[in-house]
Formats: sequence, C-alpha cells, structure tokens
Amino acid sequence: MTIINKIFLPVAGLLLGTSAIQAAKPNIIVIYTDDQGYGDVSALNPDAKFQTPNLDRLAKEGVVFTRGHSPDSVCTPSRYGLLTGRYPWRTSLKSGVFGAERECMIEDGRETLASLLRANGYHTGMVGKWHLGMDFPGTPKNRDWSMPIKDMPLDKGFDYFYGIPASLNFGVLAWFEGRYAETPPTLFTNKKKNPRASDYRIMPPYEESAEESNDPTRIVKNGFEVASDFVDNQCLTRFTDKAIEWMDGKSAEANEGKPFFLYLPYTSPHYPVCPLPEFQGKGEAGAYGEFVIETDYHVGRIMKFLEESGLDENTLIVYSSDNGPEKSWPERIKEFDHDSRGGLKEGKRSVYEGGHRVPFLVRWPAGIEKAGRNWDKAVGQTDLMATFAELVGAELTDDAGEDSVSFAKVLTDSSYSGERLPLITHANMDDGNRFAITEGDWKLILPQGKRPAELYHLGKDRAETNNVAVEHPEMLQSMTEKITDIITNGRTTVGKGQANDTGYWKDLGWITEGEYEAKVGDLLPAKVNPPKRKKK
Repeated sequence: MTIINKIFLPVAGLLLGTSAIQAAKPNIIVIYTDDQGYGDVSALNPDAKFQTPNLDRLAKEGVVFTRGHSPDSVCTPSRYGLLTGRYPWRTSLKSGVFGAERECMIEDGRETLASLLRANGYHTGMVGKWHLGMDFPGTPKNRDWSMPIKDMPLDKGFDYFYGIPASLNFGVLAWFEGRYAETPPTLFTNKKKNPRASDYRIMPPYEESAEESNDPTRIVKNGFEVASDFVDNQCLTRFTDKAIEWMDGKSAEANEGKPFFLYLPYTSPHYPVCPLPEFQGKGEAGAYGEFVIETDYHVGRIMKFLEESGLDENTLIVYSSDNGPEKSWPERIKEFDHDSRGGLKEGKRSVYEGGHRVPFLVRWPAGIEKAGRNWDKAVGQTDLMATFAELVGAELTDDAGEDSVSFAKVLTDSSYSGERLPLITHANMDDGNRFAITEGDWKLILPQGKRPAELYHLGKDRAETNNVAVEHPEMLQSMTEKITDIITNGRTTVGKGQANDTGYWKDLGWITEGEYEAKVGDLLPAKVNPPKRKKK
C-alpha cells in the first residue's frame, strides 16, 4: 500500500500506476544547484540569454514542476529540508546559514533520503557541497588531519562521500573523500578579486599562515584553511568525474536489480562565478551565463553516462536549486536583459516567489506517464522524502518526513489533478524572517513587525503585484489558522504531532508566546540549545 498520510489528498490510498508497480526500483539522482533562479533554464524562460540544452531535455522528457519550491530562501536550511522532509525552521536554526565547521544540522537518528533508501536496498552516495556542518579534528590553530572527520554525510545515511564542507567563502577547502582530505588544508587564503565578475576567486597562490593571507588587496580579512591543490573552478569537473566514477562502480549491480541513490549538489552558479576557459564567450549573459552553461554541460555528462551504461530508462533524475538567484540578478537585467528570476518577485533570501520558486525538473523514462508535460500546482523539495518512500514501497514513521507530501502520482498518472496540503515558505532576511503559506493559488505572507499581511492570487498575479488581503479577510483568517496549526503541531501531514526543536521564537509575530504554548500543549521542544560551534 502507499503511505496514506503522505500522498495528495484526493487519491489517498490509491496504488501507483501499473507501469511504476511493474518496474524495478529506480536508480535515483538528485542534482542540486546553488543560487540558480527559475529563469536560468532556457526551457522555463523563453527570453533567457543563454541556452541550457541538457536541462531543457530533462524538461522535454519529464515533468516540469512550474511551482516547485525550496524549503527556505538560503542554502543550509534548504539542504536540511531537502534531505529530511522536515521544514528547517523547526530546528534551532531560525536564520542564516552555517559555516564549514559546526555540529551537523541533521541530528543523529533522523531519517534522511539516504538512510531511507539504504534501508530499502540502495547504494547511497553523495558528491559535492554539504553545508550542513561537520566536525573536523582539532581547531583551526591545532589540526590533526590524520584523524577522521565526524558528524558528516557518512553518518547521515550515505555510504560514500566526496566533496567540500560548505560554500567556498567559508573555508576548510580541500577535496575530501570519505572522512579524510586527499591533500589536507594546511595552507591559508582569502577571497581574491575576480576579474570576470563582481565577486571573488579562491585560487593559488596560498600562504603558510592566516596572517600572511590578510593582504590588504584582498576582499576580506581573516584567512581560511585551504589545500594546496584546491582551485575553485575545478569543482564542477571534479564532482561530475567522481559522480560518474561512483555510479560506474555500481552500474553492474544496478542493472541486476540493486539500485543506487546519488545526491549531487553542485556549487554553481553561487559565487565565485568562475567558468572554465572553454565556456567563456558562450551565451549573452556574461560570466554568470557561462557558468550556468558549464553546469548544463556537466548534467549532460551524467545523462550520457546513464545511456552508455544501460541505466537511463529506469533512473529518476530530480533537478532543482536551493533558493533563488543571488542579489546580482538586477545587474544582469540591466546589462544583458537576462532575468534570472524568470519574472518572479525578488530573489534569494526573500519571502516572495523569486526567493524560493526554483527550477524543479523530474525525468524518469520508465515511470513517467506522458512525459513532456507541466505540473502547475505547488510542490516542495521536502516532498522528495515521501515521494521516494512511496516509489520504493517504504513506510515513513511519525517522526520522519513530517512535512513531506508525495507527488508520485503526478509522475505516474497524467490524469491526476490533486492538490498538495498547504505549503510553507520562508524568508531569511537581515531585517526579519517572514513566513508564507500557499494553498492552491492563494499565498498569504504573514505580518511581521510593522509589515502587514499580504495576500496574493498566484494564478492571476504570478509576480505578486496586487495585495488583496483587505478584500479577502476570510481567506486571511483561514490561512493564518492553517499555518499556525502546521507550525505548532510539528508536522504538515496526518500523524502524531511532533515537537519543534525550540519553543516560541520571535518570527511568529502573528501569535503570542502564550498562544503558541497553548497550541503546542504537550509537544515540548526536543532540544533548546543551538548546534554547537567549534571553538577557535
């Protein structure tokens, strides 16, 4: 049976389509880009100033989720939500992102996509950027790189890991494989000016001490750890090479019925924008466009490998981004007439659609009925947990995937027309972290401080230009009650209520602390302390 409390409401209890039932468990690849806006895929943006033929192929041969959302509008929390099926603001991280070194945001024992699939017969590998916290040996002033890294992907359900700990601007930069660095990060560096973009580069020469790296010509102070062989523009090539190498090692078993799950979080097009020389001059959107073109090229490499290995037909690929485009998007509109937002409002960090409505493409030749279609209703990246569980016949416990709603029927039944349970999105701004709830075509942005509530009909007003909260007080009240219930009950889906990791926090400005505690009742916080930072 399917997982009744996880699927779209109108078809609760129905089985998957016949073709999906008959097929073997699919290989699953999740490709996760960094700061890629909705308008940065040419299939989604007819006015794009560069072409993404491989991403366009995913769209043409799969399902385009035109209203697919990241769990947050910045990096670390979105990755938590993607991997756990739980909203990240339920944890102690209410704002901002992690550095490279910190207690992992995913607590021990929490189900992840990797642990779920490993328990259901999958090989599980991750290649790319983690950014959820790791425990490195020692401190920055006293490292012992002969000791293993702890509290990292291999402790969260993955059998294999190759990658980097966080965004490049947070340091501890080395090519880590398993629990060790190929070349330990014993040198120091800082952000260096990027001659081709308005950001920075991480590239040699590097220094022997942190003090030496504080060159006044550099962008910021306080040098960070780096390995002698690390260069920023090698990330995409190395990650794709290693991903293909790992899949190749599992291909024989995959063709015999033991599938694999690969999580491939790329570092592009996040800063530093550093396309390789062979991509320079391509497209009409400067270095940024070239960087997305390079990303598209590597997706094509993954698809070519699957075809040549006989794995293409029964491999499900999910392609999405952790949030909307970085604040350089207005510059590209002005200089190149390229809109990375795809006409949505604002970008990364925002509560508006441009902050979290992102490319969301799914291709699965063996399982998708009538490929090449759009799904124009809301889904979230938190929904991968329940979707994968349903596809492999697994059952989620009450304390797993609390905010995950399966969209498996969207893939396997082209006539399906159900609606998702209400979806919560979240801003991550320096001046306040606003909440929003979407139900059907309606989106309510909750009031915060002096900011009033905002209500939009996304079917008529995709760009969120006409606030109709005053005209629809009943809708405002109903949706406010629903988001309050979802937050205080610790889950979106039907099931036993779960505790958030903290008590009341200030971003819940539409209710008082007393009202929150009354609603929560016996669902006491599982923990109240934030993840620990390593001492300097």
